Amino acid sequence: MRKFLKPAMCVALSTFILAGCQQGGQTETSESEVKEVVIEHSKGTTTVPVNPQKVVVFDLGILDIMDALDVEAEVAVPTDNLTSYLDEYADAVNAGGIKDPDIETIYEFEPDVIFISGRQADYYEELNDIAPTVYVEQDASAYMEDFEKNVGYIADLFGKQEEANEQLAEIEELIAEGKAKAEESEEKALIVLTNDGGMSAYGKGSRFGIIHDVLGVKTADETIEVSTHGQEASYEYISQVNPDILFVIDRTAVVGGNTASSDTLNNGLVNNTNAGQNGKIVYLDAETWYLGGAGLTSVKNMVEEVVEAL
Repeated sequence: MRKFLKPAMCVALSTFILAGCQQGGQTETSESEVKEVVIEHSKGTTTVPVNPQKVVVFDLGILDIMDALDVEAEVAVPTDNLTSYLDEYADAVNAGGIKDPDIETIYEFEPDVIFISGRQADYYEELNDIAPTVYVEQDASAYMEDFEKNVGYIADLFGKQEEANEQLAEIEELIAEGKAKAEESEEKALIVLTNDGGMSAYGKGSRFGIIHDVLGVKTADETIEVSTHGQEASYEYISQVNPDILFVIDRTAVVGGNTASSDTLNNGLVNNTNAGQNGKIVYLDAETWYLGGAGLTSVKNMVEEVVEAL
């Protein structure tokens, strides 16, 4: 079945592309009408036609942006790896696994542009031979900057600037509310990812660092090592850090396993922390935080969850 994105999706993509042009690319014009844009990214320089009709999207943040902006285009996506808030694309063309693109299917789809991110990085050259391929980057140390840039690319590519600006303004208001609450509060937080019984901690500058870096929530441990897979954690570590708020992301809930985070953290040392004693063990939506990427829906949901916890 052919799956079409709503008009809003188009906005996000166009913004993303034009932003890239402003950073060093060139835009081809004819009688003041933009025909294509050039995007510079760490994998190379990509020229993309405006209003592409067939789009392969592996980065769920970009798909989220396209969806929120009602972009209208036929898409191919990794259908087995979608979040529940993007499940309307489950009947789209299946572009393969999130780490293993189906090259033959993508070739037969004849896309106008392909969007990938870190999990598909090794396939960049092969995919770029099929269609202009954009490597979407989301640096944890510049989370909001990259997020807004990506929204801008999509918005400019599909002519959705007004809608994009409205949604970004709404998110900025939520962030301001969160910052105000965090500044007033003395509570310190620890972020933990559980994985089928194991645990790792994340702090500033990490993939979940939006809690500290953007919203300004105080950290219970300033020394956490920045790592893709986090810093190994134990019950004794959590007890020693003694967070006032314990934010929990359950990887098992989205990738499978036998031990849920609630079982993993049902431990006397954890329960006796300030967070445990005061009902401040906060289970964040794992789909949004672990799978979702930086999209208009996911970022809004993340900010709302943290603001509510504060």
